[in-house]
Amino acid sequence: MLPGMAAANGLGDLAAKIGRGLAAGAIGTAAMTVSSTVEMRLRGREGSTAPADAAMKVLGIEGFCDDGAKNRFSNAVHWSYGSAWGVPRALLDAAGLSPGAATAAHGGALWGSEQVMLPKLGVAPPLWEWGAVEVAIDALHHVVYTVAVGVAYEALA
Repeated sequence: MLPGMAAANGLGDLAAKIGRGLAAGAIGTAAMTVSSTVEMRLRGREGSTAPADAAMKVLGIEGFCDDGAKNRFSNAVHWSYGSAWGVPRALLDAAGLSPGAATAAHGGALWGSEQVMLPKLGVAPPLWEWGAVEVAIDALHHVVYTVAVGVAYEALA
């Protein structure tokens, strides 16, 4: 083997895992979108603006010309954020975690970061102010996402 080949193969393997993670993240986002859409229709509630509100704060965006623009922005943030969260799943695999452990760690990191980030940005109250039903529903959507990402990530191998 030529010098540097092992490192190049290692980088190629990592890049392939990251690509799988991004694709799996998009699949997980689709699954979460379905679960939240069904739940919204069953409960008769409007969609969350938290993705747009959080991104607007981070990016310094003051507002949009109309609700349609904000909804499109929120949708773009939702899909970008969800797809990007497939990368940590790939990194957990690259670190040598088993599929089950990687999926559990991924889900914990994702949901935990939401519980810190959204209240810190002022776009959602802290978890203890939500009520048991809302916590359970949010957790369910994140479990749907995380399991879908894990299954898709392994299936794409």
